[in-house]
Amino acid sequence: GHIVRNWKVRWFVLLQDKLLYYKIEGGKKEPSPKGRILLDGCTITCPCLEYENRPLLIKLKTKTNTDYFLECCSREERDSWALDITGAIHAGHPVQVQELHRMKNSFKLLENISLHHIVERMCDSSSGIKLTRNLEQGNRYKETFTGSALVDWLISNSFAVSRFEAVTLASMLMEENFIKPVGARSTEATRYSDLSEQFLDDSTALYMFAESSKKNISSKEELQFNISELSGTIVKQGFLVKQGHKRKNWKVRRFVLRADPAFLHYYDPTKEENRPVGGFSLRGCLVSALEDNGVPAGVKGNVQGNLFKIITKNDIHYYIQASSKAERAQWIEAIKPLT
Repeated sequence: GHIVRNWKVRWFVLLQDKLLYYKIEGGKKEPSPKGRILLDGCTITCPCLEYENRPLLIKLKTKTNTDYFLECCSREERDSWALDITGAIHAGHPVQVQELHRMKNSFKLLENISLHHIVERMCDSSSGIKLTRNLEQGNRYKETFTGSALVDWLISNSFAVSRFEAVTLASMLMEENFIKPVGARSTEATRYSDLSEQFLDDSTALYMFAESSKKNISSKEELQFNISELSGTIVKQGFLVKQGHKRKNWKVRRFVLRADPAFLHYYDPTKEENRPVGGFSLRGCLVSALEDNGVPAGVKGNVQGNLFKIITKNDIHYYIQASSKAERAQWIEAIKPLT
């Protein structure tokens, strides 16, 4: 409410340019709307974490700076309403609507992402993620948070723009031992090796900070790179998933493709410093897409497809997964002329 700040049940109807709300009497909505929210010039915030004990809020700010807080019955309903309201706000701009639906399942993480920075923000006593006691199957867990709460927090703090992206980011935090699953629900999910299946965007899956996230993790011996190989013109860069050479596990890496000289370097997004953790010359390399049916020899774990391989002139094999067939094709097309 705007005058008395209480919460009341209202029946909402979304139109193309406005959101109407009705009073409920005797289980039925009244014939005339109680009020309306004009969507032209509105901005929407979802998830809205301004009320600590109300995690299912949508905030609408009109162009006259009036704030509306709408609480939904479930996380799924909240996200569905938010997507439809956002579509109505941008109804006159079809390109933006298409972009919104593309972003819903995007895999475009921030270029200069630092997992250390995210964890520091998460641990902040005032603006960090709220730690609570949780009960699962008779067991009590202290200082935990749910998977859906972390996804909401990542989006609200602008570390991710979609739930798909936030889940990928949370999986990276778990893969690098900043957070860990607790309880049967989340622990069981870790048996999958694919990033998108390790972390659960779920209000019943529990997680907590790992001990290593509270300490300064000693860095491995840094690889030395010739300055000249890092001086080339950047042709393409982005996040891909790479198989390790020793443990054969899959980790997200930021790849940078350079020309003159032609090199492909990859960076660990958990490191503060902007130094590659690996790389190789593209001269004499072979690059090719791998079929999605069947797992080729040398590839371990749960491969989700969109896989391609680079073989260096020294016969070192690199297996890399893109987020889509289109992205895989773009990387191959960019690499081939430099080999």
